[in-house]
Amino acid sequence: MAEIDRLDANEVLRGWWDDDDGTSFPRPWPGLASAPTPAADAEAHAAAMAAELAADKAHLVGLVPAVRGADALTAVGWQGPANHTNHTREISAVVRSWEERFGARVVTVGFATLGLSVASPPITFEHARAVAAEHHAFCPDNVDQGGGVIDEYAEELVGAGMWWFWWD
Repeated sequence: MAEIDRLDANEVLRGWWDDDDGTSFPRPWPGLASAPTPAADAEAHAAAMAAELAADKAHLVGLVPAVRGADALTAVGWQGPANHTNHTREISAVVRSWEERFGARVVTVGFATLGLSVASPPITFEHARAVAAEHHAFCPDNVDQGGGVIDEYAEELVGAGMWWFWWD
């Protein structure tokens, strides 16, 4: 966990941004999106999202000795985004930042998927576009394989209580 503590989410995202070909967003890196006014209790929202997901189909529950969900990804050695980064601690550093700014909580983890409940999502298009830049750096497949239009992706983030990521 000490390795995660040494990472700065802004710098991690900037590094991924700079590795991108620049087709979806103008350069340079725009920086982190601002934190919205907290809209809901993050723990209660995560519990509600987890219950909703569990109602749809059977899920396995994993217990991980970690202080926060972002850290659990590194603690278990999750390699879901292996084609994007081999350093899960970088993923954890970004998710920690989202925990703090957006009340995000890890609620589902798959082979190459990650689902976060989001208690305080962006509520304006401009704010969602700033968040979409972070998402694109974090998981380019969300935009590039989800339609390829960043503004359409940003529209989906407005008020979204769940953020989904997948890496091919």
